[in-house]
Amino acid sequence: MTAVEISTPGGAEVLKATRRAVPLPRHGEILIRVAWAGVNRPDVFQRKGSYAPPPGASDLPGLECSGEVAAVGPGVTEWAAGDRVCALLPGGGYAEYATTPAAHALPVPEGLSLQEAGALPEVAFTVWSNVVMRGGLRAGERFLVHGGSSGIGTMAIQVARALGARVFATAGTDEKCGACEALGATAINYRSEDFVEVLDSEGGADLILDMVGGSYAPRNLDALADDGRLVMIAQLGGAKVELNLSTIMRRRLTVTGSTLRPQSDSAKAAIAAALRRHLWPLLAAGTVKVPLDSEFALEDAAGAHRWMEEGHHIGKIALRVAGG
Repeated sequence: MTAVEISTPGGAEVLKATRRAVPLPRHGEILIRVAWAGVNRPDVFQRKGSYAPPPGASDLPGLECSGEVAAVGPGVTEWAAGDRVCALLPGGGYAEYATTPAAHALPVPEGLSLQEAGALPEVAFTVWSNVVMRGGLRAGERFLVHGGSSGIGTMAIQVARALGARVFATAGTDEKCGACEALGATAINYRSEDFVEVLDSEGGADLILDMVGGSYAPRNLDALADDGRLVMIAQLGGAKVELNLSTIMRRRLTVTGSTLRPQSDSAKAAIAAALRRHLWPLLAAGTVKVPLDSEFALEDAAGAHRWMEEGHHIGKIALRVAGG
C-alpha cells in the first residue's frame, strides 16, 4: 500500500510517500480501506518528534479516517467487510489501509460524505469527552472556547449550542471571527479585544475549553465565573504557567484537562458509545456539521501540514486517499 511516513523529525518536507505492507487486524481490531484521513495538530507534533505514538501503534501519522471495512480480526462481531465507517486511530491514517480497535469505529453518520466523516472522529472524541463528559457543560451556561475557527473550535461551538449553552469564541482575524459567528458564537478577536473583559461583563464563563495554555492560563481563571471549570487540551502557548492557588480555592474553580491518544482502549470505547448515542443523531439531523477547509492528496501531506502551520484554515483539513 501507499503510505506517508515521517522520514526523520523536522519540517513538513520530512513527510515522504513510501510503500508499506498492508497491516493485519489483531484480536478486536478492524482493517479499514481508507478513503479520507483528517489532518490534526498532533500529527504536526509527531512529525516534529514531540508526540510519540503509544506502544504498539503504527509509526505513521494520522489519528482518524473514513472508509470501508476491509477485514475484521478475531473476536470482532459488530462490523463486517464492506461496512462504511469512520474511526479514531492510534496512528496510521496517512495510508491506504489502517487498523484500529473495532470499538473505536462508528458508522458514517447519515447524510455525511466520506470526506466529512474522515475529518470527524478526532474532533468529535476530543470535544465530547472534554466539553460534556469532563467539563459537564449544561444548558444555560456560558461557554468559551479558544481557537474557535479550528477544527476543535468549530465542533465545540456547535456542540455547546446544541446543548443550549451561550457560546463565546476567540479568533485572530475578522474572517475567522465571522466563521465563529456563523456557527452561533459571540466572537472575540483576541488581537483587538480582551476576552477576560468580555466574559467578565457577561458574568464570567462557566466552562472554558483551552488549547493555548501559556499566558492564557491565569487569564482564563479571571474569565471564569465562581464555581467555573477550565479544561485544558493543549499548550500551544507553553506548558509551564504560574497560577494563584488562592484564586482557585476562594472562587471554587476546577482546573482539569486531558489528552486523547494515551487513554486506554476502554476509555476511548466509552467515548465512542457516548458519541453514537448523543452526537451522531445531531449530525444526522444537520444540527452539527463538519466544517471543511481544504483537501490535499495523500502524497501531498506535506502541503497539508504547511497549510495548517500557516494558520489560515477554518475548520478541518482532509487528505484524499481513495476519495469517495
